[in-house]
Amino acid sequence: MLTSMNTDPLTATFAALADPTRRAILARLAQGEATVNELAAPFDMALPSVSRHLKVLEQAGLIEQSRQAQWRPRRLQAAPLKDAVQWLERYRPFWEGSFDRMGDYLETLHAQEKHE
Repeated sequence: MLTSMNTDPLTATFAALADPTRRAILARLAQGEATVNELAAPFDMALPSVSRHLKVLEQAGLIEQSRQAQWRPRRLQAAPLKDAVQWLERYRPFWEGSFDRMGDYLETLHAQEKHE
């Protein structure tokens, strides 16, 4: 598990997002705050395992814990996601260009098949 003390924020964000369980937790929190029990409900794992996932998300700054009486719901913090999107946007021209070239290639193949 990565710790935020020796990892830059972008690395911590991508490491947290690398796990499908953590992505599912973030998707749930995008709908609103939730307790650990609510977040754990869809998963076939023990609460300590869910808590470890939450700790990774918290260390990456993707979620935060609030306090409401005896409850400690978690909520989504989107700023690290925004930073990740900004980093990825630099590569958009590359992948869009790759898709365009692939589309052109497929059209060429299709045209060749028609003439055979």
